[in-house]
Amino acid sequence: MRSMFLSALLLAAIGMSLPVCAQNVMKKEAVKPPDSRSQAVLAQWNDIGRKLTAMAEDFPEDKYDFKPNAAERTFSEQLLHAAGVTYFFTNALMGKELPKEENPKRQEFKSKAEIAAYVEKAFADGAAAIRAKGDKGMSDLVIDPFEHKQVRVSDYACGFIEHSGEHYGQLVVYYRVLGLVPPESRPRK
Repeated sequence: MRSMFLSALLLAAIGMSLPVCAQNVMKKEAVKPPDSRSQAVLAQWNDIGRKLTAMAEDFPEDKYDFKPNAAERTFSEQLLHAAGVTYFFTNALMGKELPKEENPKRQEFKSKAEIAAYVEKAFADGAAAIRAKGDKGMSDLVIDPFEHKQVRVSDYACGFIEHSGEHYGQLVVYYRVLGLVPPESRPRK
């Protein structure tokens, strides 16, 4: 009986303190408005670009031609593909000719530094195209050459962001297979 009384008393004390905790969490600050459409797309684009660039700069150069099995791309080929394919997006937005292929050749890049610079530039070029389109341009139509149909710029961007995220996930596996920790998984300082 005594333990039931103490449990009830403890529950009552917790119940009475919850409103105070909730008040501390829910401050009286004004709720921030959402990002504009182009800002939201740009934030996602820059985030995946930052992650892939960090990997390109971080991964050991002597492992750049590593692949977990014969059927997969090497680490460097994964990066080159993820970055190279973004030019189908960027060039479509900027009214430029589309690339001839999705996969830049590894032999065109002599070092880790050249590949990392290419990855960084590819995502910077895409970010510049998104900024140039602005909010109004997010509803513009472009032709998706892979599906041969018209798509809105914002939807087209989401597809490339998602595609880059898939390659990011694959590259995480390359790190883990080699016993390495990807930059995003390391403890923050």
